[in-house]
Amino acid sequence: MQNPPPVQVSNQPPVPVGKSSTGLDENVAALLSYVFGWISGLIFFLIEKDSRLVRFHAMQSLLFNVLVAVVSIVLWVFMVILLLIGSQISGVISTLVSLIATLVWIALVAGILIAWIMCLIKAFQGQYFKLPIIGQFAEKFSQK
Repeated sequence: MQNPPPVQVSNQPPVPVGKSSTGLDENVAALLSYVFGWISGLIFFLIEKDSRLVRFHAMQSLLFNVLVAVVSIVLWVFMVILLLIGSQISGVISTLVSLIATLVWIALVAGILIAWIMCLIKAFQGQYFKLPIIGQFAEKFSQK
């Protein structure tokens, strides 16, 4: 009879998890700051007094969701204009414009979803994961 293979132990030390002023573990509070968009980001940013990790992720969540809203509105207006122009042109060009508009929306939603999932994972791991551009602002605003 053979012995079972030995259990492999990770060489990575566990991430130290501290408590935030909300009473939750820092990583859980940081994760929750992303769950309900800008609302949870704002709530955790306003009530958290001690943890820089939670304040950083709360501010990044707030900035990320505001940026998503602004980009979505601008892109929606642009797409409506394109579709109105395309409807005045022949059927093939109109169909092409509609297809391009749909592909842009799909790409935008996929990018937002990937960024949001990465933020959730990194927040739960207790890491300072900075999104491009807004991560720098989140770090600056969360230190005040």
